[in-house]
Amino acid sequence: MAATTPRSPISPLHSQIKNPNPNPFFTLKLLKRRRRIPLHACSSSESKNQKTRAIELQKLIEDPPYEFNSRDSPASLPRPLTSAQLSNLASEGSRLRVAYQGVRGAYSESAAEKAYPNCEAVPCEQFDTAFEAVERWLVDRAVLPIENSLGGSIHRNYDLLLRHRLHIVGEVKLAIRHCLLANHGIKVEDLKRVLSHPQALAQCENTLTKLGLVREAVDDTAGAAKHVAFHKLKDAGAVASMTAAKIYGLDVLAQDIQDDSDNVTRFLMLAREPIIPGTDKPFKTSVVFSLDEGPGMLFKALAVFAMRNINLTKIESRPLQKRALQTPDDSATVFPKYFPYLFYVDFEASMADERAQNALGHLKEFATFMRVLGSYPADNGLP
Repeated sequence: MAATTPRSPISPLHSQIKNPNPNPFFTLKLLKRRRRIPLHACSSSESKNQKTRAIELQKLIEDPPYEFNSRDSPASLPRPLTSAQLSNLASEGSRLRVAYQGVRGAYSESAAEKAYPNCEAVPCEQFDTAFEAVERWLVDRAVLPIENSLGGSIHRNYDLLLRHRLHIVGEVKLAIRHCLLANHGIKVEDLKRVLSHPQALAQCENTLTKLGLVREAVDDTAGAAKHVAFHKLKDAGAVASMTAAKIYGLDVLAQDIQDDSDNVTRFLMLAREPIIPGTDKPFKTSVVFSLDEGPGMLFKALAVFAMRNINLTKIESRPLQKRALQTPDDSATVFPKYFPYLFYVDFEASMADERAQNALGHLKEFATFMRVLGSYPADNGLP
């Protein structure tokens, strides 16, 4: 089996949130230029009706509960509409700013455009950056991966969901079709190594092993394609999308190299404010909770859903960080510590459904911590 060498040769995009220095590849440079323009401003070419409508919208916007840093001027930041208002305007052609992790050509960019057609997709260096961009009112939404049908859960984003106070307002599923890319004139037999995101490399394990390629993990698939193209590498290829090949001018040496053709990634749509759940369409609700240590505690927690005929679609456990509990027995023959866990659960019901309200009320009776991450329309269509 080919070895995997942890390496990140890509010089990733820098976040405007973290680093304000000018660079042509800055993630949020476009937003930096737009910060002086309020969202409701109209150009001189717009009609009188559009100007009137913008003024009316301005009256609807409440000042956001945002705590500015000392280097920020409240008047210089845009004032996006609330989630509910933005949802209505999206159908009328308004251009949402949607953050995603990666560079142009990333699968997350395709997911953002599928979730919000006609949006302005804004690349971010890291997942953390995308969360912060929404919180700081630099973008309206974020679309981030949470699980893949082959690679499993994206644990980093589960942790960030709890660390940040954003709300899940939707989900979108995207079929992932990996390609082996290389510079012009390079053949498969010329390659010695391949670059891509660890999840993508894992999803193409069998193909890459047969080719005898050394795998090198980088931050994202499109970033790998960009690095191979910009450095004109002759011994290295990239696992990325067909879109990335077109953007960075690479040849496609092989298509659909993933081990399983049924390769789907589920993305979450995040906003500053929750949407109002309904019962007119299939809804899904995501919660996170912790429990006291003891026999049957998790069984009791899950039973609150089963006894109300609520279907669970996902359960994920994550260690409760920065905390380790000591058992009374300090004997060397017994493990002295156990790890408290957080449990993330998705279930098929709307918070407008009385069954869901009763289930969570029941769970709250013995959960040591509980938080609703969002109640949102389920994506039951084809990826």
